[in-house]
Amino acid sequence: MQDSNPYAAPNAVVGDAQVTEQQLAGRGMRLVAFIIDTIILAVILIPVMLVGGIFAMVMSGEEPGFGTTLMIGVASFVLFVIVQGYPLSASGQTWGKKALGMKIVDLAGNKPEFGKLIALRYLTTQVIGMIPFVGFIYWLVNVLFIFGDDRRCIHDKIAGTRVVMV
Repeated sequence: MQDSNPYAAPNAVVGDAQVTEQQLAGRGMRLVAFIIDTIILAVILIPVMLVGGIFAMVMSGEEPGFGTTLMIGVASFVLFVIVQGYPLSASGQTWGKKALGMKIVDLAGNKPEFGKLIALRYLTTQVIGMIPFVGFIYWLVNVLFIFGDDRRCIHDKIAGTRVVMV
């Protein structure tokens, strides 16, 4: 009869954990980068909206029609590409991500193609976000997806990307 100690350490063989090359960016860091990028765009877009009369229209109680809303959406997306296009193309970073030491990579860890990045990660989200009611629900669910283990929002899943530390 073999005596076994119920308090003895297990005899399991434990291998080294596989070290990933790229550490996922933290949720808080991604939020701060988003806020930085939003402030940059707002500083440019708000004066344009003032000059264009959009604020005056809203302040007078007039609700912007679909055409005006579409024009604002297109203008803000074009402005986003103008402002963020260079760092996204060069390094897979927006200015906010660059400031905080993060970058967008594909699932293989490489810099994603610029066209794919813009079309799938940003344009898709912009278009869905403009649909009344559906856009708000999408935005909310998109943001909540970051609490998954892989820290990927829906726009990351659509584009096949993730955000990692540099």
